[in-house]
Amino acid sequence: MMRLSRTNRTALAEWWWTVDRLTLLAIGLLISLGMVLTLAASPAVAMRLHYPPFHFVYKQLLFLLPSLMILVGVSLLTVKQIRRLAVFVFAGAFFAMILTLLVGPEMNGAHRWILIGPFALQPSEFIKPAFIVIAAWMFAEAHRLPGFPGTAVAVALYVMVISVLALQPDFGQLMLITMVFGAIFFMAGLSWVWIGSLGTAALAGLMAAYMLMPHVASRIDRFVNPAGGDTYQIDTALDAFHAGGIFGRGPGEGEVKQILPDAHTDFIFAVAAEEYGVLAGLLIIGLFAFIVMRTLSRAMEEQDLFIQYSSCGLVALFGLQALINMAVNVNLIPAKGMTLPFISYGGSSLFAVSLTMGMLLALTRRRAGSHVPMPSGWGVVA
Repeated sequence: MMRLSRTNRTALAEWWWTVDRLTLLAIGLLISLGMVLTLAASPAVAMRLHYPPFHFVYKQLLFLLPSLMILVGVSLLTVKQIRRLAVFVFAGAFFAMILTLLVGPEMNGAHRWILIGPFALQPSEFIKPAFIVIAAWMFAEAHRLPGFPGTAVAVALYVMVISVLALQPDFGQLMLITMVFGAIFFMAGLSWVWIGSLGTAALAGLMAAYMLMPHVASRIDRFVNPAGGDTYQIDTALDAFHAGGIFGRGPGEGEVKQILPDAHTDFIFAVAAEEYGVLAGLLIIGLFAFIVMRTLSRAMEEQDLFIQYSSCGLVALFGLQALINMAVNVNLIPAKGMTLPFISYGGSSLFAVSLTMGMLLALTRRRAGSHVPMPSGWGVVA
């Protein structure tokens, strides 16, 4: 059996000794928890839909192997290859998003999916990490080459993406991309003119969405005034947290999965809290927080601006999506149809999150001369 020693010069051995193994471990734990919770939450949903009890479990297992291949395969790439991959994925995903408007089926009043045989693919999931990497690249090039229109290119790509998302419509993904893009823009040192312009545009977009999109207005109204509309799903999720207590009701003993239609996707965090207790919820939160903080710590040591911007943007995308999902479950923000990364059921989500974290692992690998030693006490370094 091949040993992955430090003297071994194979690509796999080099990857093993340069990749952030603690982040890789945390990702592995999230994937494992995701399979356990899919097994807990999905049989009840499957039977309500007249499928065999383990229909969603088997499908998630089917999605898992290619997801792991994507995660590890992408993390083996060089920085230059990550940029090329981002351009290729962005072009393909953007074209597929246009197709969803033309030939995609309508689901819950939106056109977000492309049917490929028995599978449904959501292209907007894949455009997110690709766009973040390209935007980071443009901002970094604008700093490196005075006069290069990197900022203008990044803003133009952002407008293209959110325009298609608004047409689908997918307000949740639009807001997520906007927040992450704003974070990268802030890191890149945006001027007060850009701050005022983007802030005004964001406020105008939010007001337009409220006035022109009934489903957005309905969700905001129900959040502000719960007595004025149907809050059944949120109320049921909150009941699950109360019923679970500290240690939970026990594996398989939860009731929320029997009545919530999205128990295996949007509300899987509530299932975890009911069956395994607040401690399980804190463990999940802790794993997400660890990945975010560890990545930010490593990014602070990087000399390459592109690696700084892109790794921070990718981990912000990952962390904000998790935060939004969990915040919806405990009624801190209006409801949004957003999965919990690596935990919720779904092929598109699992593939796209694996792509995101594969890119992140590739960008944060230790390369000779790529980082600056940090002062004592700053961050955790393997």
